[in-house]
Amino acid sequence: MSQRLDHTKIAPNAAKGFYAASAYLTQCSVPKVLVDLVYLRVSQINGCAYCIDMHSRDLQKEGVSIDKLVLVSVWREAGPLFDERERAALAWAEVVTRVAETGAPDADFAAVSAVFSEREVVDLTMAVSLMSAYNRIGISMRLTPAAVASAAAA
Repeated sequence: MSQRLDHTKIAPNAAKGFYAASAYLTQCSVPKVLVDLVYLRVSQINGCAYCIDMHSRDLQKEGVSIDKLVLVSVWREAGPLFDERERAALAWAEVVTRVAETGAPDADFAAVSAVFSEREVVDLTMAVSLMSAYNRIGISMRLTPAAVASAAAA
């Protein structure tokens, strides 16, 4: 599989808008590791290999254990490995990523709002939304995951 188009060269101003939103989210009210966990879960749901690879590597660099990384997709079954805020963020990430199916029910909004401030809920929702958009670019443009590029180079 090879990259179809380089969206950053063809539409640099559009890419800059995405980068600006990404920059905001690196300094938002939600800790970076938690944002990256959300990015990883959203990417798993959407099936974006490029983003799964990237955010798994980012989380490893941030000190998240491999034990925790491999259980992100089944976080509900991982017991105390994920704390209350992580569980709430991952649940909200799933609801918002699947919004066409879920409709983002009031009960789910109340659950995330019980653990996060209004600003944090907005920032989490922005992170989910941005990552969903990035996933659509990664998949449709066939961006190559670092692991695939490394294997091909070897």
